[in-house]
This record gives sequence, structure tokens and C-alpha cells, in this order.
Amino acid sequence: MNLDKSTFLNEYHFTEDYLNQNNIDWENLMLIYNDYLNLKPQLETQANYIADVFRKHKNVHTVKSRVKEPKHLVAKLIRKTSDRQGTYGKEFQFSVNNYRREITDLIGVRVIHIFKEDWESIHNFIKETWETIEIVANIRDGDNKEPYENLGLSIKSRESGYRSVHYLVNFTPTRQNVIAEIQVRTIFEEGYGEIDHQLRYPSNNIPNVLALNLLVLNRLAGSADELSSVVKLLNDSWNEMGHEYKAIIEKKDMELKKLKSRIEKLEIDESEKASLVSDISNILVQELSDDILSFSDKLKDFTG
Repeated sequence: MNLDKSTFLNEYHFTEDYLNQNNIDWENLMLIYNDYLNLKPQLETQANYIADVFRKHKNVHTVKSRVKEPKHLVAKLIRKTSDRQGTYGKEFQFSVNNYRREITDLIGVRVIHIFKEDWESIHNFIKETWETIEIVANIRDGDNKEPYENLGLSIKSRESGYRSVHYLVNFTPTRQNVIAEIQVRTIFEEGYGEIDHQLRYPSNNIPNVLALNLLVLNRLAGSADELSSVVKLLNDSWNEMGHEYKAIIEKKDMELKKLKSRIEKLEIDESEKASLVSDISNILVQELSDDILSFSDKLKDFTG
């Protein structure tokens, strides 16, 4: 089974001249295309397996997996030929024997988490589960690099504002080694990344006014991530203070029960016992009121 050459070149904005300039043999591409058609079902099974492994992680919100579409693979082989020729020499051509090694995103898994601070636990999980070949943190200029620098990761600033941490991992479900690309990002980074990709792919040639507005959207997505972290911190602190408030009440209640028990053992009139219990209750209620006011002041200090 072969692709119609003319239709394909038109769809992906390539020309015959471009193929000739890079010494790209169309028949060779079709050999790879057909080999990949046979390989694709196996890769889909492997991609689903990796995705299922991630779904067990507590900080993972959503997992998406995909296997590269055969036509997209052919387009990528054409685009990457000149790059590989710069690395290996002008005689380099992709072949059935080398494309699986050279194209590292045949399997793609996208891992989405909610809060930025959840990333590190997912990072550690990947490192513990698979052999990592490469890790690159894609960030926007001005983003905080410290979390990535502390772990010794490569950092790449993207003009488009694209944010995502990319991993290449070795995956060996059979005797044949497979390389999978894993992308880890927040839910806001995912939203921006999907919009940016849809507008730029495959030519990356967009009007300047659109590029500028995409950068504005990118800043909003980054701000949303920062605000989400602040909201999470507020919630955690509120819950912590709530537990403290509950502990204050339980402590006072326990003190009152102990005093009541001791009063009941006294050899005095019932009216005197009731009076003592009432007086002690009033004192404890006042102490509780003071503690609650102190607790409220702490909460105001935190929330501003």
C-alpha cells in the first residue's frame, strides 16, 4: 500500500524540488510507510500499557496516549532528513532499519497533573520505573528554573511559551527495545499547548498578530498555574487551622468532663455540685472564646 505522492506533497506543503535537494527517495519512504503500518498495532498496545501504569499514580489527573499516524511519520522523515544529514553526513537517508531508532516519538504519552508542585513526584516515578535516555524541561523565558536546575535537568526556553517536561524512556516489553516520549504538564499548560499546536502545526508559519496573541494566552495560562498553587496552599492551610480549632474544642471538652467527674465524687449538696459545674463551665467557655479569637487572628494574618 502506497500514498499518492502528489496528494501527499500538496497536503504537507512539500515540493518535488525539496525532495530532490535533500536526495530523498520516495520509494524508500514507502518501504518505511508499509513497515510502519505493520508495526503500528503493536505500538498501540505498548502505548496503552504505559498509559495504564501512569493512571495508578495519585498525582496524575489525566493520561493520553497515541501512536504517530503513518502519514505524519512520512512527513517527519522528510522534514528531519536535512537535520540528520548535518549530523551523519550528506549520504544519510532514513531506512526501514534505522527509522525506529531515529524517530523517538512513535509512541507518545501525555501525563497531565493539576498543580505545578505535583510534577516532581511524577518525575521521580518515571525515573524509578523506566530507564530515561533524555529529559528536557521546556519553559518560557522568565519562568522559575530552580525546580529543574536542582534536579540537573536540561532546560530549553521556547519562544512560543510552550511549557512541558519531555522524557525519552527505554521500554522493553519484548526483545525489541522501544523508545517512548512522555510529556508531563499541568492542565493549563495542556490547554495552551493544544491550542498552540493546532494553529502552528505542521508549517509553524503563522501571522505575527496571531503569534502575539498566543503569547498573551500563554501568560494567562502561566498565571493560572501560579494562582492554582496559591489556592491549594490556602486550602491546605485552612484545613490545618481547622484541625487546630477542632483540637482546641476537644481539649476543653475533655477538661470539663474530668472536672465534672471529680465534682460528682465530692460529698456536698447536689445544688453546690451544680453551682461548681456551672462556674467551671463558664470559665472554660471564656477560655475557649479567647482561643477561638486567637485562631481567627492567625487565619486573618494568613489570608491578609
